[in-house]
Amino acid sequence: MNKRSVSLWGFVGTVILTTVLSGSQGLGLTRMNLPFMLGTMFTPDRDRAKLVGFGAHFINGWIFASVYAAAFESWRLATWRLGAAIGLVHALFVLVAAMPVLPAMHPRMASEHDGPTPTKQLEPPGFLALNYGRRTPLSVILAHLLYGSILGAFYRLK
Repeated sequence: MNKRSVSLWGFVGTVILTTVLSGSQGLGLTRMNLPFMLGTMFTPDRDRAKLVGFGAHFINGWIFASVYAAAFESWRLATWRLGAAIGLVHALFVLVAAMPVLPAMHPRMASEHDGPTPTKQLEPPGFLALNYGRRTPLSVILAHLLYGSILGAFYRLK
C-alpha cells in the first residue's frame, strides 16, 4: 500500500467530503453535522465536541482511505470510477446500516423508541438519516462519491 498516497489523498478527500456535508448543512439541505455527532460521543461539551469530532472525522477519513487503497491494490487498478463505486457502497452502508444503529452506540443520542432525556439530547438519524432532512441522503451520497473519486483518481499503486 502506498502510504504517502493514502495520507495525502485521504486528507484531500476528507476535506472535500467534509466541505460538501458542511455546505449542505449551511444551505439548509440537511441538519446533519457528522463531526458534531462524532464529537458528542466523546464529550458532553457541545463546543468542544465540534473540535473533537472534527479530529475524529479526519482520522476516520484516513482509515477509510486505507480501506479504499487496499481495494485498489487488490484489483491492481485505481480509477475515479472504481473510487466512486466504492464511495457509493460506502455511502449506502452508512445510510442504510450505520445510521439506524448509531443510537445504540452513542451515549448522548435518543433512540427511535425512547425520546430525549437530560443526557440523551441528540435526535437519532433514522433510516437513510432522513430525520435530518429529506435531502440528507443525497448530500451523503454526493460527498462519498467525490471522496471515492478523488482517491481513485489520484491514488498511486505501489
